[in-house]
Order: sequence, then C-alpha cells, then structure tokens
Amino acid sequence: MSRSGQSHILAIGGGSFRPSKRHNVIEASPLLRYGLDLTGQDRPKLGLVATAGGDASDWILKMYGAFSGWDVELSHLTVFPMPNVEDPRAWMLEQDMIYVSGGSVANLMVLWRLHGYDEAFEEAWRAGVVLSGQSAGALCWHVGGNTDSFGPDLRVWAEGMAFLPYSCGVHYNSEPQRRPLLQKSVAEGELPAGYAADEGVALHYVGTEFIQAVTVDPGAYAYKLDGDGDGGVKELRIEPRLLTP
Repeated sequence: MSRSGQSHILAIGGGSFRPSKRHNVIEASPLLRYGLDLTGQDRPKLGLVATAGGDASDWILKMYGAFSGWDVELSHLTVFPMPNVEDPRAWMLEQDMIYVSGGSVANLMVLWRLHGYDEAFEEAWRAGVVLSGQSAGALCWHVGGNTDSFGPDLRVWAEGMAFLPYSCGVHYNSEPQRRPLLQKSVAEGELPAGYAADEGVALHYVGTEFIQAVTVDPGAYAYKLDGDGDGGVKELRIEPRLLTP
C-alpha cells in the first residue's frame, strides 16, 4: 500500500454526517471527503470504528449507508461481543483511513487499552494511516479534554492516547459547558494548551503539528488555547478553510 510518508490526524468537532432527504438516512459530509483525500488513494480503504457507542449495529449500518455512491472500500472493527476480525492490528494497518465515531471516550479508552488497540493505533498512525473521528473519536488522539462520559455535567478528562500533546475541545459552540470548562482546565494546568473546534469544523494535524482547520459551516471556527502565565487563558480564534460541497 502506498503511503504519503506523513502521519495525519483529522479531529472533528461535529458534523461528520448530516441528514439526507431520504428517511432515516445520513450522508457523509465534505469533512470526511477531506480526510479521504489525505490518503492519496483513488479508492481508499476506510475503516469504521463505533466502540464509543457500544458497537451499535444500527449505527454501523447507517455509517455504511452514508458513503453510498462514494468510491471507498468500507469495513469496520468491533470489540462487542468480541473482535470481529482475526487480527485487529493487521486490519488497522490495511486501512488508508480510520474513522472513530462519538460516544463515551472514557469507555472507549478503557476497552482499547484492554485489547491493545492503543498501541496498534499508534503503529498505524506512524505507518501513514489517516486517523480521524468526531467527539470521542477526536478527543482520544489528544491528551484529553472534557467529556459527558460520566453524566450530563461535563468532567475534565486527561486519559487520552496523547499522540497529539494537546488538549482538545469538541462541540465548542453547541454545548454551553464545553468552552468555560476547557478554558478553566487549561488556565489551571489540568490540561495542556490545545485546540478546539466548533460544530462543522475539523482540526488537521501532520505529525504533531497543527496545520489548519477546515469547515463546512461559514460561521464556525477553530480556536487555540494557551495559559497566560497568570492563572488565566488566552483563546485565539482560527479562521478555517471552507470546504465546497
């Protein structure tokens, strides 16, 4: 399999999929097209992972349907009730891009570490597989962020795989608790400096370097957060590149 020679992560704040005109059907958004284009493949192999949502079969089927008409080769990886492929590590390395959907990031990381998927994902990333995901599937690649894994009141969470040495904010403009808690966590040193994404925005990293943000919403933004050295936080708004439909 040819690789670009670079390690990409596309962390999506929200908006990976959108409703279709057809009943009970979703469509993949241009954010995922952007990720697939990073693979450099004409017909990329896209692996779907829904562990954060309990490997719900109806959601996995919806994701398959979301790529109807796209020139991609789809497969998926589950852990419930047992791994559905004989060698999950080999499966990861065979993909051109892996997309991790949302849900409980705390449960996700416990299960991945139990099965050794954390080490396998790192190997795949270093081998050039594009890693992507939304919400829990964005937080997991970072040091941490905030999560509703433990209930409706968000908690600070710093148990990510830390491929990216930053904090991460998701659903930044749609869930009122997100922004102030992330700002407080960075200001007080509970989390490192990092990046956040509104709905419809994705953060693109090459290696561990933030390259740019992209969006499907002209009114949405990304943000860079740093402690100000005086117990506060500096938040810099980043203008994302608008993707065409």
